[in-house]
Amino acid sequence: MQQFWDRRYAENETAYGYKPNKFFKQFIDQHKPGTILLPAEGEGRNAVYAAGKGWQVEAFDFSEVARQKALDFAHNKNVAVNYELKNIADFKATKKYDAVALIYVHLPDHLRKKFHQEIYNSIKPGGYLIFEAFAKEQAELASGGPSDASLLYDAPTLCSDFPFLHLISCGQKEILLAEGDYHKGKAAVLRIIGQRL
Repeated sequence: MQQFWDRRYAENETAYGYKPNKFFKQFIDQHKPGTILLPAEGEGRNAVYAAGKGWQVEAFDFSEVARQKALDFAHNKNVAVNYELKNIADFKATKKYDAVALIYVHLPDHLRKKFHQEIYNSIKPGGYLIFEAFAKEQAELASGGPSDASLLYDAPTLCSDFPFLHLISCGQKEILLAEGDYHKGKAAVLRIIGQRL
């Protein structure tokens, strides 16, 4: 799996574009800066945007190719991003953040539940989860996402993963994606903003 992602990032100038995810951008634009964690951050489009808005950004990915491209991107934009090489399976909530963003982080059941618990533990009281990922209906569409339908999500599953979050918004939407070559066209996505009270 790591080799797949290294290859995807190496073969393209950018796999998912340089602009931040729209849902993520909306949150960043509407909240005062603080600390934010971005797991599986890829080439850094969201991390660099948040850093440019004054957030203290920590990010990680298991692809060294993605990490290097993200650090180069941050350098070119003259912003600081603390970006580590790390596997989701090894993530432990050793720090707490004002926000954590999971943008298209698709995981198998056993890993997802454990990881989401650690994510919850890494959110400060009053802090936020920003989540966007492909819904089950994405299996019928050609705009991106996992080819394995078991890696797609539904709202009840995600709500059960975060039972102690106050859900400010949680919904499935059909949107038009325009995020590089691999997220393009009509898409079925789940979007959540949750707050740890």
